[in-house]
Amino acid sequence: MTTARRPPGPAGADLVPIVPPSVATLRRAPAGAAPRAGRAAPTAATPAVGGVALTAARLAERALAELPGAGPLTALLVDPTVTDVLVNGDQVWADRGAGLVRCDVRVGGPREVRRMAQRLAAACGRRLDEGCPYVDARLPDGTRLHAVLPPVATGGPYLSLRTFRHRAFSVADLRGHGTLCDLGAELVTAIVTARLSFLVSGGTGSGKTTLLATLLGLVPHDQRIVIVEDAAELRPDHPHVVGLQARTANVEGSGVVSLRDLLREALRMRPDRLVVGECRGAEVVDLLAALNTGHEGGAGTLHANTAADVPARLEALGLLSGVPRLAVHAQIAAALQVVVHMRRVRSGRVLDEIVLLRPDPADRAVVAVPAWHRLGGLRPGAVALADLLSRSGVRPPAGLLGQRP
Repeated sequence: MTTARRPPGPAGADLVPIVPPSVATLRRAPAGAAPRAGRAAPTAATPAVGGVALTAARLAERALAELPGAGPLTALLVDPTVTDVLVNGDQVWADRGAGLVRCDVRVGGPREVRRMAQRLAAACGRRLDEGCPYVDARLPDGTRLHAVLPPVATGGPYLSLRTFRHRAFSVADLRGHGTLCDLGAELVTAIVTARLSFLVSGGTGSGKTTLLATLLGLVPHDQRIVIVEDAAELRPDHPHVVGLQARTANVEGSGVVSLRDLLREALRMRPDRLVVGECRGAEVVDLLAALNTGHEGGAGTLHANTAADVPARLEALGLLSGVPRLAVHAQIAAALQVVVHMRRVRSGRVLDEIVLLRPDPADRAVVAVPAWHRLGGLRPGAVALADLLSRSGVRPPAGLLGQRP
């Protein structure tokens, strides 16, 4: 049996078994496993396809068939508790929701890792060689692949694989895993019900996409959700979801379809809720413009260190389009009401803070006004958030109406 160990340390470090790719890899995840954006753990029951019950062995074969070229990494990628697999040269690390752990998985030398990376890129229909030494793509099963070759990768090759969860978590799931506390769950549910436009912010791997997919599952089923993404990752549990995915240039340098292009197309698709998987460039101006045309309840994700940094991040992205600073802030104030901030802590991923976006009367720039924090409780913006929910016809949670600062 192959084993995984923690980063080099004192002798006798605990070893974590890594089950080889077999029937055992598809067993149910242990109770209390941390939520992740990877694939769901299969249940003990074997589903039937075409009237024939699938055995666990056939399920394993299917999972392996969807991961062509993963080689020794397959055991980790089909493990339902793993969210990320990283390869640094000949070192392999895995994250099961509680931080990275060094794994004793033999991937060979740089030449073997390079060939593995090229096989995975080819499975995505992408090129990876000296002329194009990096790639960002999706594998057939939805796993996100990023690879960089030397000499760009000085100690590489480097591979980053983020697994894909085919079933979205429910609010009850996130509460059970500790991602949402009781009041936090009530607040985010009220925000979606009131059709407030919001962003989910946080660092890489903080659970932004997982939470957004969960919240989109709360949207009434008579509303149409149009999702625009760089890489298709959002799969909310909702009967009427339309997804659009950006496209990079082909080997001839043509065929690019950007997020800005897709946002303009999405406006013609009669969306009740317009969602951008991640705001990372000048397309944020198009999103703000779209949310100012009567499309209430829009949402997206944004990388930010803290919720207070969100206005500055949006300003910086908006300036990429050449829009003046005050015009960007005016669009933000009219388009977005709430920021929901996620954070990775020692125990896992948690909803850390909820803030309101309000214009500052002094210079008309948008600022973040804290309304609730998981450690500090209610903040000064709690009164304004309760009023905003009430004006939208949604009764504020009792905890928001309790002890006001």
